[in-house]
Amino acid sequence: LSIMINNIFNYLSEKNNKVAVGLFSLVLAMLFLAYASVPLYNLFCKVTGFGGTPNITQIESEFVLDQTIEVRFDANVSSDLNWDFYPEQKTYNLKIGKDYTANYIAENNSSVPISGTASFNVSPNDAGKYFSKLECFCFHEQSLQPGEQRVMPINFYIDPEIVNDKFIGDLSEITLSYTFYETSDNKNL
Repeated sequence: LSIMINNIFNYLSEKNNKVAVGLFSLVLAMLFLAYASVPLYNLFCKVTGFGGTPNITQIESEFVLDQTIEVRFDANVSSDLNWDFYPEQKTYNLKIGKDYTANYIAENNSSVPISGTASFNVSPNDAGKYFSKLECFCFHEQSLQPGEQRVMPINFYIDPEIVNDKFIGDLSEITLSYTFYETSDNKNL
């Protein structure tokens, strides 16, 4: 009887070790996927324009169409950032394919230097892959001194391929929206 009980404990011990290793491996895989999911999702959105993510490019448009589209500019600031942030002009009627520069204005209303980063999206979402940014303040963290006001340009064009898209080819309006957030470095000071 004692040999039989000992054999049962040895068998269960081996099985428990396999289960423990399997569970530990599963936990490590889940941690890796949780850590990598944000960068992978951002990369996916940039490549496909999914979720209204604009196309970031260094290539200027080769063709300018005789069609126009209205581009609206939206600006928001998170509640913890003491900045004013707004577009210099809220709407533009633009030729599709032509390079344009639009300006946003940011002002630090606090008595201390503050840094912020801007997130952005385009709506409708399907238009994101046709909104091509050549240069943008949103590519870099922005730091403003107390009371400083700064003009922040964005250089962009609407890809002429938008007119061939069967879902949004007749689109008359696109909205580019930015939201500025205080960077975590400021909160540690």
